[in-house]
Amino acid sequence: MTAAMPDARDRALLTRLFDAAVRAADPARAMADVLPPRPRGRTVVVGAGKGAAEMARALEALWDAPLSGVVVTRHGQAVPTARIRVLEAAHPLPDAAGLAAGAALLEAVRGLTPDDLLIALVSGGGSALLPAPPPGLTLKDEIALTRALLASGAPISAMNAIRKQVSGIKGGRLAAAAHPARVVSLVVSDVPGDDPAEVASGPTVPCARDRAAALAAADAWRIALPEPIRAYLAAAPEDAPHPADPAFARDEVHVVASARQSLEAAQATAEREGWRAVILSDAIEGEAREAGRVLAAITREIAARDRPFARPVILLSGGETTVTLGEAAGRGGRNTEFLLSLALALEGVEGVAALAADTDGIDGSELNAGAFADGTTGARLRRLGADPARLLARHDAWTAFDLLGDLFSPGPTGTNVNDFRAILLR
Repeated sequence: MTAAMPDARDRALLTRLFDAAVRAADPARAMADVLPPRPRGRTVVVGAGKGAAEMARALEALWDAPLSGVVVTRHGQAVPTARIRVLEAAHPLPDAAGLAAGAALLEAVRGLTPDDLLIALVSGGGSALLPAPPPGLTLKDEIALTRALLASGAPISAMNAIRKQVSGIKGGRLAAAAHPARVVSLVVSDVPGDDPAEVASGPTVPCARDRAAALAAADAWRIALPEPIRAYLAAAPEDAPHPADPAFARDEVHVVASARQSLEAAQATAEREGWRAVILSDAIEGEAREAGRVLAAITREIAARDRPFARPVILLSGGETTVTLGEAAGRGGRNTEFLLSLALALEGVEGVAALAADTDGIDGSELNAGAFADGTTGARLRRLGADPARLLARHDAWTAFDLLGDLFSPGPTGTNVNDFRAILLR
């Protein structure tokens, strides 16, 4: 028996849900409601993240007074701006352009007065885009640390506990450098729980954890810290700024876009089209392939017994899963790995289709945002001579979906509220 082909109607609907989620994450919609009053002194803007350039352009349109500043985004994601300089740097591994960008942001905030205002535009991806090794460490050390973190499978909170303590800009240090100016941070959250201190490693938000907590996180998640990093953590002269520091007393932080808002927008779109849609969670973490198996089990229960929801239904979820890389690591990202695992666990289930994609338009280091999958994915791969279980074991899910022509590639979106997942059951 040959596998049926995917339903184009399902994929079109899933794409519309993704588009609705991305529109809801447009920071320009929410920024106007939280902008601070004009200061007596200067207004300076800094920013970092995959959405920083679009946020800068939106702010320029909203701010009817003088301003200047600099933001950094991923290579290839700059947009034209009139008053705010846009720099580009590498993601997910830092590079020399990011080192220069971090220095430019720190220079922009120096010499501010109590009458001045600093507006910080922060979105996901800023951790890699703002390398700023403290004295005694180098860019090479920060790159090695990033490699270790990405390969570890640790949650973002554990990664950031370490990043904040080995940086000259993260963990609130950028805001501390701007003191005594008032700092207002506008944040597009890509982290489970929407804690602004975790987005881009919180360059303008003080850090509640110390170096001991960073070392504990490394040990708990068996992160292979490079020796210079471990030695620095053991002997650094000070921790990242603490929330009790009076330098942050006048500061404000506003989360202007989040996964929750995006999932609610997708839910509303589905319901307008006559579907029941349920949000399972906006904060799913853990191994991508394990999350795929769990959501596949829920999907199978619905398909077989109409519980906990009756079909037709669309299951929506968000969050940030991880992929723990072994020696055999192919091409892929967490969304394609999630989908391949889901598809193998749903083999033979009819009337099901799924989309998983990063809302920034880039899954991992590839150019796709994610992919489509259904109950025929595994069979269609075997028909092409590929072994889907082996591809999954090698973390080579990109290759699987590329073979099928099922990659989802909308291009950079200018925002980032992390992963969007939708499973449709007719």
